[in-house]
Amino acid sequence: MIEFQCSELSIEERQLQADVREFLAAELPRGSFMPGLGMNAAKDPVFSAKLGERGWLGMALPTEYGGHERSAVDRFIVTEELLRWGAPVGHHWVADRQSGPVIAKFATEAQKRRFLPGICRGELSFCIGMSEPASGSDLASVTTRAIHDGDSWVLDGRKIWTTGADRNDWIVVLCRTSLLDEVTDKRQGLSQLIVDLRSPGVTASPIPFIDGTADFCEVTFDGVVVPGELVLGEIGSGWTQNMSELAYERGGADRWLSTYLVAEELLRNHEHGEISDDLADLLGEAVANYWLLHQLSLSVARSIDRGGAPAVESALAKEMGTRFEQDVLNAVLAFVDQAPNTATDSLFERLLITATLTAPSFTIRGGTNEILRSVAAKGLRPSSGRR
Repeated sequence: MIEFQCSELSIEERQLQADVREFLAAELPRGSFMPGLGMNAAKDPVFSAKLGERGWLGMALPTEYGGHERSAVDRFIVTEELLRWGAPVGHHWVADRQSGPVIAKFATEAQKRRFLPGICRGELSFCIGMSEPASGSDLASVTTRAIHDGDSWVLDGRKIWTTGADRNDWIVVLCRTSLLDEVTDKRQGLSQLIVDLRSPGVTASPIPFIDGTADFCEVTFDGVVVPGELVLGEIGSGWTQNMSELAYERGGADRWLSTYLVAEELLRNHEHGEISDDLADLLGEAVANYWLLHQLSLSVARSIDRGGAPAVESALAKEMGTRFEQDVLNAVLAFVDQAPNTATDSLFERLLITATLTAPSFTIRGGTNEILRSVAAKGLRPSSGRR
């Protein structure tokens, strides 16, 4: 059953929201930095460390490992404000959003003590090692292979679309630890390894995007020796663990705020003049959708706090959110009705150019719309099997 519940923030939650806004206004005054678009924002370890000092990283993780045991809603509030401001969250983003929670859920005691404190301090950065070349949306068609060798595993294969692999510290790799002819389902025999990106045999090759940036990488593992103590969870349980990880990845504000600043700067450019009916319609529809998506993500966070596992709800929020990110951008482009000037000093035009060039990736990263709709459809199917 899919369940979304409308919810208001409590007095304490609104105070947290106000605290984050005050911090950002003082730390990153508007005009003092180039804001990023959602989770594609700049990598700034110093800024990440400041968030760690304030207890705004690893918020839901256990205190014994440096976390703060706060609610998923509290974390949602903080991340929503960071993304809305365009803050440089690139260094800690994956580690805080999903690697930390997955390690806290499945890792050994030694692994938790090794990795979680650094994640909570904003020191360690992580990558997602899921997608592979020529696999499309079939995540289970994993060919990256790890072979047991004494106390270690030897890893060979390739991963692709791996954000920040040339700059980050660690990658959680989904790999095959059993041959396909040894299992009855290709989702069996998969495991997760925590791999040091500086290990011999690891090569991260940036993939240039159309705007000249190269956040994505292809990562090659050529006989990489991974110590046995860096197996995450149980051997053969990689698929189940990976599905748990995707629930953290899909339901947050990062799935609908990537083009928010484009709409905000469009409004700023007209705040001292007359707003036409067309612009009022554009912004009114955008605000209504932002509020709806805010409520969906907040509902997912509240479900997690109640002990739920809202994988289906997260998939729906992601599908709706990433389509909206592109829809609002297309509406702005239609309203402007002119080619942005790449030599401009206008923040609006610079954000518009970046968003236009990168928006095609929004509905692909984290699972394509077709995959997400399939997840939702299975969640809606009656348990009796009736259609």
